[in-house]
Amino acid sequence: MISQKSVQEILERARIEDIVEDFVNLQRRGVNYIGLCPFHNEKTPSFTVSPSKNICKCFGCGKGGDPVQFLREKEDLSFPDALRYIAKKYGIQIEEKELSQEAIIEKQLFDSLYLVNEYGKDFYQKELFETTRGKSVGLSYFKGRGFREATIKKFGLGYAPNAKDLLTASAVAAGYNIELLRKVRLTNKYDGDFFRDRVMFTIHNLAGKVIAFAGRTLQKNSKTAKYINSPESEIYIKNKVLYGANFAKKSIRELDECILVEGYTDVISLHQAGIENVVASSGTSLTVGQINLVKRYTPNIKILYDGDAAGVKAALRGLDLVLEQDMNVKVCLLPDGEDPDSYMQKVGLTAFKEYMEKEGKDFILFKTNLLLAEVADDPVKKTALIKDIVQSISKIPDAIKRSMYVKQCAQIMDIPAELLTAESTKEIEKVAKKKAQKAYFDRKKQQEGFSAGNNAPFPSSAAPYAGGFPEEAPFPGMDPGAPFDGGQPFPEVGMPGAAPKSVAGDEFQEKDIIRILIGFGTQIFENDVTVTEYILNNIKDFIDKFDNPFYLSILEELKNNHQLDTDYFLNHKDEQIKKIALSAITSPYQYSEAWEKKYEQPLNTQEMPDNNFLKDSIDAVRKLLIKKIDKILLEIQGKLKDLDQEKDWSKIMKLLKRDQKFKAIRNELAAQSNTVILK
Repeated sequence: MISQKSVQEILERARIEDIVEDFVNLQRRGVNYIGLCPFHNEKTPSFTVSPSKNICKCFGCGKGGDPVQFLREKEDLSFPDALRYIAKKYGIQIEEKELSQEAIIEKQLFDSLYLVNEYGKDFYQKELFETTRGKSVGLSYFKGRGFREATIKKFGLGYAPNAKDLLTASAVAAGYNIELLRKVRLTNKYDGDFFRDRVMFTIHNLAGKVIAFAGRTLQKNSKTAKYINSPESEIYIKNKVLYGANFAKKSIRELDECILVEGYTDVISLHQAGIENVVASSGTSLTVGQINLVKRYTPNIKILYDGDAAGVKAALRGLDLVLEQDMNVKVCLLPDGEDPDSYMQKVGLTAFKEYMEKEGKDFILFKTNLLLAEVADDPVKKTALIKDIVQSISKIPDAIKRSMYVKQCAQIMDIPAELLTAESTKEIEKVAKKKAQKAYFDRKKQQEGFSAGNNAPFPSSAAPYAGGFPEEAPFPGMDPGAPFDGGQPFPEVGMPGAAPKSVAGDEFQEKDIIRILIGFGTQIFENDVTVTEYILNNIKDFIDKFDNPFYLSILEELKNNHQLDTDYFLNHKDEQIKKIALSAITSPYQYSEAWEKKYEQPLNTQEMPDNNFLKDSIDAVRKLLIKKIDKILLEIQGKLKDLDQEKDWSKIMKLLKRDQKFKAIRNELAAQSNTVILK
């Protein structure tokens, strides 16, 4: 079978617009693309591709899905064959092996390592908020950086106590295997704690699972390293991880730009201020794995550098790799002595954004001007500069883009464009020759069996890898923005007999609830409560009254795990739930930017549709509860008719009181949602 590591890499790299463009001629329409459906004959395009959601759907025939689903439907491929198609397109080498007991153990190991790390995160956070030293040392440090408590919890910041084996002993006592603790290096080889007396930064993968930690010492004039990180493990490969990417991916897609900074605190500070499309390379030069992670969401990257010219020159040498991946790179140099965190604190959000916009320079032109300032009129140095710039330009795959850079750089350096073009051509040929040689030797190695296992069978019935989420404890009794007074449980009706016919319109409200849960369930509603938690808490007394069995099955899954996200349902083993998920998060309509750009009429009454989930959640819960209470009132009326014939006044009075109480709740909900109630 295809190894889980390869499956995860393929799913993370696949961009829906890249895959669909192999079969459909797409045209940009707003933030999406549109084209003629490849699944049925049509003259007017109804097939929509959404890069921000990484899905496609035809609003004519209803077919679509994520990149894997699209390929399976279009080319009649099995899941593994669809993965192989994507891997070939992106040049990903697949690790394959027979489905065996070892493979099953590997998956169990992955899941176990995630659980162990999750325990570590909770432990460090508890130490931060609930111990004297944690609060005085760790919490005061984070708050001194300007981090709010909600931000600290969101990013999983914590404190590792200055104790020999407190975490290790606690974890073992809680039932965690010490071998697993050693694997992720929460525990060292001497069975003591790996991190001690450090503030802790939690590192997540794209799915939001905890994969590693970084610990920063707060001791001054200490010989110990300022930062220590978890070593690589089965679930943590450093050169394929960018700090904060799990929080940034949605914003990167929406804004079509990724901002790259150096440190953890830079990411957190900018994110908290409202700049969410930001990630960090954690002090290392960018790798191909990290670049491809960004490229999945946008081809545009802006790198913020501290105002240290020497450091910038050194860092620029590594950026040719970004150009080679056909990325558009801008560089923004901060004022001398400032880093993103400090400069944000100093000037505020608006001024910071304006500075980035104004000072963001194209990488090659920035590099040319920076190095040109040093060579003056020295012909030897200028020759070296020309070769340096030519090497960078030659990395760009797009010939038109290369030509444009040649002209601009020739003008800046005051040399004939023909000369730069000739040098660039030589360098391109040299690079092409090296690639050809590498490809030749790679093929030869494969033929000699160095990549054994590539033809191992993969069962066609295998389900997409979806990882697995740790089961969480029940969420607290919170209902921020609760649509009814105090969030008290609704009175029980407790009436025997079959329920009357469903109130018209219930299915619409049920579908709207499911749409929000699937599309935005893991978003934070308020006070660290997710949208899923908010909705389930407020409709818990009515879940068993859902009419649509598929919607009910989705609710049951979410009751057991509040962290199930859009990708989980789009890759569900139940085909019907897959279709429901796709329908729930797609719409044939989109907000036209022309209102604001052309007519200067911005959206004033609410957030943009994709960011309006808070109001949508409250409205959807209120309207669903009104419908379900109407159904209960019908049940009560039916029961009252039966009791009226029996003249059982005691039971009649009890039901009348319940009727009044439900009507009062319904009327309050109706008033809050501006809904007209027909009496």
